Amino acid sequence: MTRIAYSNVYKKSQLARGFTKPWGLVPWARRSSSFAHLHAEMTSRRLPLLYDTPHPLPSYLLSTTLSDFLPPLSRAQEGGPGTSIWSHAPPPMPAAHHLIYFPPPSRISALLDDGTDPDQSPGDPFVRRMWAGGRINFFPSKDPSFKLIGRKAVCLERIRDVVVKGPTRAEKIFVTIERRVNRIFSKSDDDTQRQDFSLGSEDSIRQGLMDDAHCSVIETRDIVFMRQNGPAAAAHAPTTPGKIVKPPFEPTFSHILTPTAALLFRFSALTFNAHRIHLDRQYCQDTEGHRNLLVHGPLSLVLMTGLLERHLAGRQEEPFGGSKEQSTESIVSIEYRNLAPLYAEEEMRVCGRARRDGEWDVWIEGRDGGYAVKGTVKTGETAPVELPEQSDSDRKSSRDDPKDMEAITIAS
Repeated sequence: MTRIAYSNVYKKSQLARGFTKPWGLVPWARRSSSFAHLHAEMTSRRLPLLYDTPHPLPSYLLSTTLSDFLPPLSRAQEGGPGTSIWSHAPPPMPAAHHLIYFPPPSRISALLDDGTDPDQSPGDPFVRRMWAGGRINFFPSKDPSFKLIGRKAVCLERIRDVVVKGPTRAEKIFVTIERRVNRIFSKSDDDTQRQDFSLGSEDSIRQGLMDDAHCSVIETRDIVFMRQNGPAAAAHAPTTPGKIVKPPFEPTFSHILTPTAALLFRFSALTFNAHRIHLDRQYCQDTEGHRNLLVHGPLSLVLMTGLLERHLAGRQEEPFGGSKEQSTESIVSIEYRNLAPLYAEEEMRVCGRARRDGEWDVWIEGRDGGYAVKGTVKTGETAPVELPEQSDSDRKSSRDDPKDMEAITIAS
């Protein structure tokens, strides 16, 4: 009977962060190959709250990085490359740009051998990690003050589900991670309708964020963990053709681009992601069995939402320099799956198609023309709102103690 050691990985991550009693940790143990224990052990982990003060600069740097890979920004969109971020009112957070905020505070010594954070890992022998897909709901009308203005915000991350699939010795562990985000309100905020997260205990913050009404973003990430490839399997993998499924319809709009190693490096840096499959070509080929660096699953998501946002903004403009009455149509939800790998230096096509009013198909085709990523987006009208003035506590937030204050599958 196969036996594994599983919780030492999580213990290592907590001790490396300075916690002498890791949250939710069960004693190190060996269990049977059924892996039935993983659901109870992993969903009981009490992951640390993630704090941030979202400023425009990271989002601006992401937009600047993408400017060589996506069509030019429309006049209907604020800011953008070539425009000073300080000369405009702070913009709302573009869809999917929340991915570059709230990074896990892991020390380098706590990272796994492949460079990933261990908090969501089931442990040996499932050491290969891929991003299988996810779902995101945005609630801009519930919290219009969640702008990129440097106000304190918090992200509650938890492991919501763990499912084991596949035959013995070829199991895959699907881990569902949920993230709930909102800003932290203080006494100086003139808003009596919202819970004051900053005054409560950590438990009260966690409890408050479990109420959808207190969230600006709710995201679910599906991560799959697999056994390591042996040398022979890794060498054979790049030559093994995968199943190609081509879209049955033509897109309403599309854009062809070729991701580069520099793009992957910048996105890794912005998302605080050291996963070697995006950075180390030799590791990809010799250990993971890929032919080149893999494009991040979240980067694919950003490319799809970015192209759709440009399409929506372009529909607001009239010919000859005029513009229609400003529309506030924005992305309110997206559900997507990664179906095949996308690689650096290989052409891809990002596509979108209107299904019905307020609903869109979005997808990315790999170099073979088949689906690599497939998703559905819903859009809606949101009322324009004015930004609140910053309080004294917000202006000095950068000096605050951080204590108050990441087919199935393809990329991490």
